Amino acid sequence: MKNVSQTALDDCWNRIGVRGDRSCAELVRHIHCRNCAVFSAAARTLLDVPAPAGSGQIATEHFARPAQTESGYAVSADTESVIVFRLRAEWYAIRTAVCLEIADLRPIHSLPHRRDGAVLGVANLRGGLLVCISLSVILGVTVGPEAIPTQAQRRISIGRLLVVRGTAGAVVFPVDEVQGMERFRARDLKEVPVTVAQAQATYTQALMPLGDRTVGLLDEQLLFYAVERALA
Repeated sequence: MKNVSQTALDDCWNRIGVRGDRSCAELVRHIHCRNCAVFSAAARTLLDVPAPAGSGQIATEHFARPAQTESGYAVSADTESVIVFRLRAEWYAIRTAVCLEIADLRPIHSLPHRRDGAVLGVANLRGGLLVCISLSVILGVTVGPEAIPTQAQRRISIGRLLVVRGTAGAVVFPVDEVQGMERFRARDLKEVPVTVAQAQATYTQALMPLGDRTVGLLDEQLLFYAVERALA
């Protein structure tokens, strides 16, 4: 194994490459230094450097300590992560494991004979067309007074497309706002009260306390079953 101290690295990319004065004649052929064999050889040399003495023990001690989340929870076997988002004035969470991407809003093109119901149309993401599903329709989030966003919510509202992987493949859920990823402990979940609307209660597995609000944790299996029915 080579020692980096015994091997002088030629960091030509910093002198005559893309991070230098760009006078290297090889740039005409390679366009960027990362495509050059000299750059690749330097990377291999750095990767061959032996780890410092005692680094194994340091790494062992580091990963043995319970990791702390922003909420103060120690990451353990009973800790799960979710993506928290808003539909109108209601907050929901869906497990991170089924989320593929959070994308900016873009045009949704309606489908023939599919102008009503949960199927909104299709959107172009990364060159592919994905079906957009209305969670508001499935969950029964209406436009009544109780579902009207507050003035603060309207002011900071930034719509997003939540791309998830379900039993029918990847689909898109347009949402009004994405707060981000949060963690929770199973023992902190609360039961869904009977006062919750029937449609929302059907797809809400539990309630998750999050700061000064309560978030509905969605049941992905039931939700994706509803998506399959909508697509049938």
